[in-house]
Amino acid sequence: MKYVILGAGGTGACIGGFLAAAGKDVTFIARGRHLQAMNENGLIIHSDKKGEMHLKNIKAMSTEEYKSKADVVFVSVKGYSLDEVVPFLKKAADRHTIIIPILNIFGTGKVLAEKLPGKNVLEGCIYIVAWVSAPGEITQRSDIFRVVYGTRGETGLRVQLDKIAADLLTAGIAPVVSQNIAEDTYRKFTFVSPMAAVGAYYDVTAEAMQNNGEYRSEFSAAVSETLDVGRAMGLNLDSALLNKNLSIMDALTPETTASMQKDLKKGGKSEIDGLVFEVVRMAERFGVAVPCYTKIAKKFGFKN
Repeated sequence: MKYVILGAGGTGACIGGFLAAAGKDVTFIARGRHLQAMNENGLIIHSDKKGEMHLKNIKAMSTEEYKSKADVVFVSVKGYSLDEVVPFLKKAADRHTIIIPILNIFGTGKVLAEKLPGKNVLEGCIYIVAWVSAPGEITQRSDIFRVVYGTRGETGLRVQLDKIAADLLTAGIAPVVSQNIAEDTYRKFTFVSPMAAVGAYYDVTAEAMQNNGEYRSEFSAAVSETLDVGRAMGLNLDSALLNKNLSIMDALTPETTASMQKDLKKGGKSEIDGLVFEVVRMAERFGVAVPCYTKIAKKFGFKN
């Protein structure tokens, strides 16, 4: 199967890097200094899970340079870049191609499917801590590396989805072919959104939310609010999810911050609209009180 990684940042490069190291056919789509470094020196991944990886003979190119049709496209760009990649997906995908968005923002696959009629656009999410530490270099922390994906409703793609799962497993990535992708992707959202929101509001790392006190309490409150919103939407979210999210937080390396927080500190674009503001919008739509999110959204300029 021909894999394309659209957005070779921390998450995408790790999926593609692990697959390439396992001998799979992978093309990385990147740009700028990152693409230049990958072409000149390959891809370097400093991985807690796999150790030091230096993949010298990789295929890396721009969207304009890619001329083939992919079997599988992992979309791992930031939410604010989604519209920009639609023309590439129209070009690189045919009716057999499986498109798996693994963005942090809930419901991305449905939004993307509306822009790509006739294409096989799934929903997906990823559990990993990884970032671009230098052009052509990725740092991946902890042993957590899980990719969850599935279709909205019944599917005739089961054979392909299982083949992807087998390839991921061979590469050392834990695959989950979801039977209820809306609930599974929202469960991820109930962690990544509160972590990003609270981390950005207080400008703290995971360590602050790992220790008992104000920041951990705020993280717990934000998780609880996302659970209330999800249940109001009709999703089956059990009460144990709060403690599970606290356990995930505790497993992170202390210096970890969410990518949204990193982007805000740089002063550029960020996913705050989809990760924070959208929670307030959903809460208003379903009549749920979210005082923690309302406070955080207000600080960052949200207007009803």
